[in-house]
Formats: sequence, C-alpha cells, structure tokens
Amino acid sequence: MISKKLSAIAAGLTLSLTLAACSGGGAGSGSNEGSNGGATGDGEQKTVGVAMPTQTSERWIADGDAVKKGLEEAGYKVELQFAGDDIPKQQQQIDQMVAQGVDALIIASIDGTALSTQLDAAGAANIPVIAYDRLINGNENVDFYVTFDNYSVGVQQATALLRGLGLVDADGKETGEKGPFNIELFAGSPDDNNATFFFNGAVDTLKPFIDAGTLKVASGQTEFGQVAIQRWSQDEAQKRMDNLLASTYQSEKVHGVLSPFDGISRGIITALRGVGYADNAMPVITGQDAEIASVKLINDGIQSSTIFKDTRKLAAQSVLAATDYLNGKEPEANDTKTYDNGVKVVPSFLLESDIVFKDDIKPLLIDSGYFTQEQVDKGGN
Repeated sequence: MISKKLSAIAAGLTLSLTLAACSGGGAGSGSNEGSNGGATGDGEQKTVGVAMPTQTSERWIADGDAVKKGLEEAGYKVELQFAGDDIPKQQQQIDQMVAQGVDALIIASIDGTALSTQLDAAGAANIPVIAYDRLINGNENVDFYVTFDNYSVGVQQATALLRGLGLVDADGKETGEKGPFNIELFAGSPDDNNATFFFNGAVDTLKPFIDAGTLKVASGQTEFGQVAIQRWSQDEAQKRMDNLLASTYQSEKVHGVLSPFDGISRGIITALRGVGYADNAMPVITGQDAEIASVKLINDGIQSSTIFKDTRKLAAQSVLAATDYLNGKEPEANDTKTYDNGVKVVPSFLLESDIVFKDDIKPLLIDSGYFTQEQVDKGGN
C-alpha cells in the first residue's frame, strides 16, 4: 500500500524520528525534478503552516517535529503550532497562518467539525489544505487526507484482544476456545472522526464472538456513545473503568478490555490496580500509538498489545502531498471512496499499521530505530 516514493523516504529515517524526505524520490527531489523546491518563482521561500492538536501526547510532539523536519529538508519554511487541545486556540492559530499567507496548510484537528471558517478563508486564498490523520468534516476546502487505514486499525485491535484471550492464534485462525470471557469496550473521542472507524472495525470483528456467547460485555455498554472517552483522556478512562468495576465486577472478573489508545489503556490499568488486579494477572488490554510508557508495560507483561502506526511514514507522506501541491501537482491517492466529510469524498492516502505484542517490540520498534532498547527499558527518553 505504501508508495515507492514514501518507501524511499522511510528508508532514510533516523533514530530521532527525523525524515530523510529529500532522498530518493522524496519531497523536493526525484519526482519534482526541475521544480523550484521550496522557492517561489521570484526566489522567495515558500512557507507551510502545520497545526497540531496538543503536546500532551508524545505522538503529536513526534508528528510535529517530523513534519517540520521533513518540510525544512525539502526547502520550505515551517510555521508549527500546537493548540493544547484548545479548539479556539487552534482556530486562532490557523487564522493567523492564513493571514500571514502560508502557501499550504497541514492540519491535525482537535475537533473535526470546528474549522469551517478557517478552511473557507484558506480556500478563498487558494491555500491547499491537507488533513493530517484526522479528517476535517463539513467543508469542501479539504484537499487531501493522509492517515492510516483506520477501520483496519480497529480490526487489528480486536484481533489483538482475541489473540490475547486465546480465541485466535498468531495467524488469526480460531482456536476452538469457547470462553466465555467478560470484556469491556472503550472508544476514542466523539469529536475525532477516526474514533468511529476504529470502533466500527473492532466491533465488526468481535461481533461473531459476542453473538456466539464466547465474549460477554458484562456491563451491557456496547454503543459508541456509551463507551467513548472525550479527548482520549487517560483520567476519564480511569474514571469510567472505576465505575465499571464498582457496578459490574463486584463478584465477576474482567478478562479483556478493548482500548483504542495507549493513554486510555494506562488509565484502565490504574483503575484495575486500584481494586487489586496484580500486574502479572491483568486482563488482556489493547492499545494504540506505541507510546513508550505503554511499550514498557507490554515489555513488562502488564499491557497486552498496542498498534504501531509509524508516524514517520505519516509525516513523510504529508510532506510529499504538500510538495506536490506547491509544485502544481495532485498528490497520489490510494483511496478515493472511503472518507466522506459530509460535503465531499476527500482523496486520501492510507498507510498500514502493525500489531505489537511483547515479541514484536524488537523487530518493529527497536530494529526500525523508532525506539532504543534503553528507552523501552526505562519507559521514556
């Protein structure tokens, strides 16, 4: 699924999550031979505005740094802003970027429905807008979307839960184990378009086992609105798990928890520890984003798994898309049907992700240079 241009970039990634975006057929070279790189026709350097949602999650810090690095290596100026999960602040930041006359925008939105005024202004100024990992809804001025195959991420999370419970093997084949197992479902933030894709992919995968009685959602909370965690908050996830344990698991044991994000997983683990679950006897708990604190928990046998979305590839693909627009080209899309923002189907480039269990940490995370062994051992930098 990953293009040859992206592979050329990804091959040059360094240990610090930087990009070799100017190598091979990457941004600013190869497919753009004869272009001015980051310069306009009169020699003035072009500027790309990059709006990231928050610095409270390590993945968004890494994304912002990687996008900035790749764009700078491609010859562009970069205006990078983090909004601190504050919607009005992100609106103001993008307003300022448009007013300053940036040549392109890369936006990871906090709320996928809250930026229409800013996008209208960008459209009026002929500034191309690339939605980064989170689709921006309700506006025609979203030119391109770079993300992972989010439905498949949900399928992977559910598969990881099934594998952790022993219901499927490493090849995804059913083992014949009948259970029943008590599970609980968590979903991401309702204002993030990706959260429903993750949830739908997971629930579609789990449904046959729930219908057969092999899995039982003991709380009865199976609807997205019942299980969603606003802003993907670790604290809110802990509170919800505390409530579930108090209401449903006084005499029952919870065997597995579908968690869509590592921060949520850590909140769930804190709640479980609070009622006496030992680290070596935790339920099967999934996750996403391969945050270093959770990778250590997986390595220590506490959290079961996570989904590794190599954001270096996401950053590289966004640099390619921006470079194409700034050189008068249409970026390569590998999906033109799935992501309807309510006004248009947004051309998209979908990347692949990987399930990470303990045995996968070295080949997927350490050998690729995403983390060092020391970082995994410490659970931090």
